[in-house]
Amino acid sequence: MSEKDLKGVTVKKEEDLSEWYTQILQKAEMIEYSPVSGCYIMRPNSYSIWEKVQQYFDVLIKKIGVRNSYFPLFIPESLLSKESSHIKGFAPEVAWVEHGGDTKLKERLAIRPTSETIMYDSYSKWIRSYHDLPLKLNQWCNVVRWEFKHPMPFIRGREFLWQEGHTAFSSSEEAQKETYQILDFYEELFRELYALPVLKGKKSENEKFAGAEYTLSVEAIMPNGKSAQGATSHHLGQNFAKAFDISFLDEKGERKNVWQNSWGISTRSLGLMILVHGDNKGLILPPRVASLQVALVPIIFEQSKAQVLAEAKRLEKKLAEKFSVYLDDRKDYSAGWKFNEWEMKGVPLRLELGPKDLEKKQVMAVRRDTGEKQALPLAGIEKEVQILLEQIQTNLYQKAQKALEESIVTIEDYSEARELLEKKKIIFASWCGRPQCEEKFKTESGGAKSLNSPLQQPKLEKGQKCFFCEHPAQAWFYFGKSY
Repeated sequence: MSEKDLKGVTVKKEEDLSEWYTQILQKAEMIEYSPVSGCYIMRPNSYSIWEKVQQYFDVLIKKIGVRNSYFPLFIPESLLSKESSHIKGFAPEVAWVEHGGDTKLKERLAIRPTSETIMYDSYSKWIRSYHDLPLKLNQWCNVVRWEFKHPMPFIRGREFLWQEGHTAFSSSEEAQKETYQILDFYEELFRELYALPVLKGKKSENEKFAGAEYTLSVEAIMPNGKSAQGATSHHLGQNFAKAFDISFLDEKGERKNVWQNSWGISTRSLGLMILVHGDNKGLILPPRVASLQVALVPIIFEQSKAQVLAEAKRLEKKLAEKFSVYLDDRKDYSAGWKFNEWEMKGVPLRLELGPKDLEKKQVMAVRRDTGEKQALPLAGIEKEVQILLEQIQTNLYQKAQKALEESIVTIEDYSEARELLEKKKIIFASWCGRPQCEEKFKTESGGAKSLNSPLQQPKLEKGQKCFFCEHPAQAWFYFGKSY
């Protein structure tokens, strides 16, 4: 990247979040636009984060017996149409292949919007007896959803990467237990890797996955007050099992349908992390997902050049045993320009080493999250860097947690809802849960909808009414505008 290319962000995050986000992604070399609208190139700086997500989540799911597999990208229309509510929910977003070369296909092929139907066709062949259960498969793949809303890299695109787990059980109890277990895994991933707090709960009837009995989700709140669904865990019940004839003989020799779940997290999660943590200098990456944790910048003067570079190389070698570190000894760039580049790219920790630091046997450390500078002794530097990186990870989470808590306002009736939503708040209210109530609320509130209902519910008072329609309240829900 040339000095000409690395200009600072020209808008402030708090004034124009969309333009800030667009500039950040390109200047930090996270994405490149492709010739197809809504399809983006993930550059190594972003793909390396997705690799860490894969590694972390694979460990969690393999501990509970999930195995990775891969199913075809193309799904025959006859399979996609087998579960009626499922195809109805996805029909507007499906991209179709109708020709192979110059030959018109006998049957249209959907480009994978999700894999329930292609996978469950095989499940019906593989599952015969209770000995074949549970069946727990996951795949890391791409999906295509031809959305016509305003595309936004990572957040809303026509092609994106994700994992999708698909499991089958002999009992409802086993399946539902896993649904909540996976939700806990997603909450852990957002907390431990992305340093993001989430709202964990159950979706409304209107917002659940097409074909599911119910959907659980984690929702993240963005700086502009909008929510974004971070990951979902769906209990499918026996809906797909009946449509695809996925059945087994139980211990008594009776034939029964399986109980199923599906669950997934996508590259959208990267966008949520960037939106929450970044500032007007660029990205701020949590150390646990940063492909580069430490940028080491020697401060060069001709008379001390040899000594400083020699010590910088020794320091790089020592740190590289535990951390990802880059010695930025490029000759054609000033130290100040290098500082700006690493700030733009969100490197958690910058170490500066000059002749005065050599004399004092120290290095200057600069935190990306706070900008705080402090001198670290060269002796025992590995321990000091480890402490700082953990402090950065913790601080990012705590800051985001505070922002989340401050964005939520509990209300008793609709009178203040519209004003709070315009102030970029999430409202928390007792609700009847009726789909027609949600539709009316969405219209009158200017596009807000239910996010989810927390698993740990505050008590509903006797006779408590819905905040919007005065029907009896059934549960407490979060509401807000969303991506």
